Amino acid sequence: MRAPCVLASHSPGPPRRRSVTFTYLRATLIHVRQNVTLALPAETLRRLKVLAAERDSSISRMLTEQLDELLDRESGYDAARRRALASLERGLPLGMPDRVPWSRDDLHER
Repeated sequence: MRAPCVLASHSPGPPRRRSVTFTYLRATLIHVRQNVTLALPAETLRRLKVLAAERDSSISRMLTEQLDELLDRESGYDAARRRALASLERGLPLGMPDRVPWSRDDLHER
């Protein structure tokens, strides 16, 4: 982006006009967080505070890490479940030709 710049001149006469190039860099980091209210028993809250202090962490950070792990496990479970159901739908190769050489009546003949 070019912006004209008027420079003051110490010499007699009108000021000189020069173009000076400015480079603008703007970075915006957005951390979207939402507060959540939890109802915890007093003893659980006390133990959480102690654990967070021992780990040099916060209750919020510890809960976020645990919930992220839970969500990762659940999404892994869902993916594995979809793969298993698709495999059942395809069936397993049992060494049989595409068309069986017998009919139902042949099998139930008495």
